[in-house]
Amino acid sequence: MNRIMGLDFGSRTVGVAVSDALGLTAQGVEIIRREQENKLRRTLARIEELIVQYQVTEIVLGYPKNMNNTIGERAQKTLEFAEMLKRRTELPVELWDERLTTVAANRVLIEGGVRRERRKEYVDMIAAVYILQGYLDSRERETNE
Repeated sequence: MNRIMGLDFGSRTVGVAVSDALGLTAQGVEIIRREQENKLRRTLARIEELIVQYQVTEIVLGYPKNMNNTIGERAQKTLEFAEMLKRRTELPVELWDERLTTVAANRVLIEGGVRRERRKEYVDMIAAVYILQGYLDSRERETNE
């Protein structure tokens, strides 16, 4: 069965999640960190390794629009990253509105009693889970309609 990868692309990190084989649930995999925002070679190489490892056939990339639906600098960088991913992996890359995922991820960590210093370590991966789960749920709804 084909797995889908969810990515939360940040200025220095990429949170990674992968769907189960049935495409129903998203699980956090890891956070890829980089020293500088524009140094993406290692990040892309690691994503490619994970694609092979998990037999991924599609990528869902969180698309951080502004709350008023406009495209800011972060969203523009995400579009450029999406193009790089398409070229490097030759997989379809779906953009997914991620406006409240980091807020939700932080809330889950707070409710789980994770201390502030530790939350930064996990928030990107959990945001990737939210992005991917939102996408999987919407596909499921479309199938059932």
